[in-house]
Amino acid sequence: MKPNIKNVVMGLVTPVTLFGLLAINPALAREPYTKAELADQEKALLAVVDHGRDLWHGSKASMSTNGLACGNCHPDAAASNPQTFPKFQADLGRVIPIRDMVNWCIMVPQGGQPLDANSEDMVAMEAYAFYMYRGEKIQPGLATKQTAPVVVKSGPGFPKKGSGIGYDK
Repeated sequence: MKPNIKNVVMGLVTPVTLFGLLAINPALAREPYTKAELADQEKALLAVVDHGRDLWHGSKASMSTNGLACGNCHPDAAASNPQTFPKFQADLGRVIPIRDMVNWCIMVPQGGQPLDANSEDMVAMEAYAFYMYRGEKIQPGLATKQTAPVVVKSGPGFPKKGSGIGYDK
Protein backbone atom coordinates (compact mmCIF):
# COMPACT_ATOMS: atom_id res chain seq x y z
CA MET A 1 0.00 0.00 0.00
CA LYS A 2 1.39 3.33 -1.11
CA PRO A 3 1.47 6.11 1.60
CA ASN A 4 -0.88 9.01 0.89
CA ILE A 5 1.32 12.08 0.30
CA LYS A 6 -1.25 14.37 1.88
CA ASN A 7 -1.18 12.36 5.16
CA VAL A 8 2.62 12.35 5.21
CA VAL A 9 2.83 16.12 4.69
CA MET A 10 0.15 16.81 7.33
CA GLY A 11 1.90 14.41 9.72
CA LEU A 12 5.06 16.50 9.47
CA VAL A 13 3.57 19.99 9.18
CA THR A 14 1.26 19.79 12.21
CA PRO A 15 3.94 19.02 14.84
CA VAL A 16 6.43 21.47 13.29
CA THR A 17 3.78 24.19 13.20
CA LEU A 18 2.77 23.59 16.82
CA PHE A 19 6.39 23.56 17.95
CA GLY A 20 7.02 26.79 16.08
CA LEU A 21 4.01 28.49 17.66
CA LEU A 22 5.09 27.43 21.13
CA ALA A 23 8.73 28.38 20.58
CA ILE A 24 8.15 31.85 19.15
CA ASN A 25 5.13 32.88 21.21
CA PRO A 26 6.09 32.73 24.91
CA ALA A 27 4.79 36.29 25.24
CA LEU A 28 1.27 34.95 24.77
CA ALA A 29 1.53 32.95 27.99
CA ARG A 30 -0.41 34.42 30.91
CA GLU A 31 1.51 35.80 33.88
CA PRO A 32 0.93 33.65 36.98
CA TYR A 33 -1.24 36.39 38.55
CA THR A 34 -2.71 39.64 37.33
CA LYS A 35 -1.98 42.86 39.22
CA ALA A 36 -5.52 42.73 40.62
CA GLU A 37 -5.04 39.15 41.82
CA LEU A 38 -1.73 40.07 43.46
CA ALA A 39 -3.39 43.04 45.16
CA ASP A 40 -6.14 40.75 46.48
CA GLN A 41 -3.55 38.28 47.77
CA GLU A 42 -1.59 41.05 49.49
CA LYS A 43 -4.79 42.40 51.05
CA ALA A 44 -5.67 38.92 52.39
CA LEU A 45 -2.14 38.47 53.77
CA LEU A 46 -2.12 41.85 55.48
CA ALA A 47 -5.53 41.14 57.06
CA VAL A 48 -4.08 37.98 58.62
CA VAL A 49 -0.91 39.85 59.69
CA ASP A 50 -3.11 42.53 61.32
CA HIS A 51 -5.03 39.83 63.19
CA GLY A 52 -1.70 38.35 64.32
CA ARG A 53 -0.51 41.76 65.52
CA ASP A 54 -3.69 42.17 67.55
CA LEU A 55 -3.23 38.72 69.13
CA TRP A 56 0.49 39.31 69.67
CA HIS A 57 -0.24 42.46 71.64
CA GLY A 58 -2.97 40.95 73.79
CA SER A 59 -6.35 41.31 72.11
CA LYS A 60 -7.40 37.78 73.07
CA ALA A 61 -7.80 37.60 76.84
CA SER A 62 -7.92 33.79 76.92
CA MET A 63 -4.31 33.63 75.74
CA SER A 64 -3.11 34.96 79.09
CA THR A 65 -4.16 34.58 82.71
CA ASN A 66 -1.72 37.14 84.09
CA GLY A 67 -2.02 40.09 81.71
CA LEU A 68 1.15 39.33 79.75
CA ALA A 69 1.10 39.23 75.96
CA CYS A 70 3.72 38.18 73.45
CA GLY A 71 4.34 41.88 72.82
CA ASN A 72 5.48 42.42 76.41
CA CYS A 73 8.66 40.43 75.76
CA HIS A 74 8.73 40.71 71.96
CA PRO A 75 7.29 44.07 70.86
CA ASP A 76 6.79 43.98 67.09
CA ALA A 77 8.00 40.35 67.22
CA ALA A 78 11.45 41.53 68.38
CA ALA A 79 13.91 38.72 69.08
CA SER A 80 11.39 36.06 68.07
CA ASN A 81 13.57 35.19 65.07
CA PRO A 82 10.89 33.18 63.24
CA GLN A 83 13.19 32.68 60.25
CA THR A 84 15.42 30.44 62.41
CA PHE A 85 12.67 27.85 63.00
CA PRO A 86 12.48 24.89 63.11
CA LYS A 87 15.41 24.78 65.47
CA PHE A 88 16.68 23.01 68.56
CA GLN A 89 15.21 24.71 71.61
CA ALA A 90 17.44 23.95 74.60
CA ASP A 91 14.72 24.71 77.17
CA LEU A 92 12.52 22.05 75.57
CA GLY A 93 15.29 19.63 74.62
CA ARG A 94 14.14 19.08 71.05
CA VAL A 95 13.73 20.61 67.61
CA ILE A 96 10.48 22.56 67.35
CA PRO A 97 8.58 24.69 64.83
CA ILE A 98 7.74 28.28 65.76
CA ARG A 99 4.13 27.33 66.58
CA ASP A 100 5.40 25.17 69.46
CA MET A 101 7.43 28.11 70.73
CA VAL A 102 4.41 30.41 70.47
CA ASN A 103 2.30 27.90 72.44
CA TRP A 104 5.04 27.43 75.04
CA CYS A 105 5.14 31.19 75.60
CA ILE A 106 1.35 31.35 75.85
CA MET A 107 1.27 28.46 78.34
CA VAL A 108 4.26 29.24 80.52
CA PRO A 109 5.01 32.96 80.92
CA GLN A 110 1.43 33.97 80.06
CA GLY A 111 -0.27 31.10 81.91
CA GLY A 112 -2.81 30.68 79.10
CA GLN A 113 -4.20 27.88 77.01
CA PRO A 114 -2.32 26.84 73.87
CA LEU A 115 -3.73 27.65 70.46
CA ASP A 116 -4.76 24.86 68.11
CA ALA A 117 -1.69 24.45 65.89
CA ASN A 118 -3.86 24.62 62.75
CA SER A 119 -6.17 27.44 63.86
CA GLU A 120 -6.58 30.79 62.15
CA ASP A 121 -5.18 32.41 65.31
CA MET A 122 -1.95 30.37 65.11
CA VAL A 123 -1.58 31.11 61.40
CA ALA A 124 -2.08 34.81 62.22
CA MET A 125 0.56 34.70 64.98
CA GLU A 126 3.06 33.05 62.62
CA ALA A 127 2.15 35.44 59.78
CA TYR A 128 2.77 38.45 62.02
CA ALA A 129 6.13 37.18 63.29
CA PHE A 130 7.37 36.19 59.83
CA TYR A 131 6.08 39.38 58.22
CA MET A 132 8.00 41.51 60.72
CA TYR A 133 11.20 39.60 59.85
CA ARG A 134 10.95 39.69 56.05
CA GLY A 135 14.35 40.28 54.56
CA GLU A 136 16.30 39.50 57.74
CA LYS A 137 19.40 37.54 56.82
CA ILE A 138 19.83 34.36 58.84
CA GLN A 139 23.16 34.51 60.61
CA PRO A 140 24.97 32.00 62.79
CA GLY A 141 24.02 32.62 66.39
CA LEU A 142 21.09 34.87 65.45
CA ALA A 143 18.75 32.89 67.72
CA THR A 144 20.95 33.66 70.71
CA LYS A 145 21.33 37.38 69.93
CA GLN A 146 18.17 38.28 71.77
CA THR A 147 17.12 40.73 74.38
CA ALA A 148 17.54 39.78 78.02
CA PRO A 149 14.71 37.60 79.35
CA VAL A 150 11.80 39.36 81.00
CA VAL A 151 11.33 38.48 84.67
CA VAL A 152 7.76 37.30 85.21
CA LYS A 153 6.62 38.41 88.66
CA SER A 154 3.14 36.90 88.42
CA GLY A 155 1.76 33.73 86.91
CA PRO A 156 3.60 30.42 86.73
CA GLY A 157 6.83 31.89 85.37
CA PHE A 158 9.33 29.45 83.94
CA PRO A 159 8.75 26.02 85.50
CA LYS A 160 11.41 23.51 86.39
CA LYS A 161 11.76 20.40 84.27
CA GLY A 162 9.42 17.70 85.47
CA SER A 163 6.87 20.10 86.97
CA GLY A 164 4.22 19.14 84.40
CA ILE A 165 3.68 22.77 83.37
CA GLY A 166 4.10 23.79 79.76
CA TYR A 167 6.08 21.79 77.21
CA ASP A 168 7.67 19.51 79.69
CA LYS A 169 7.61 16.24 77.74
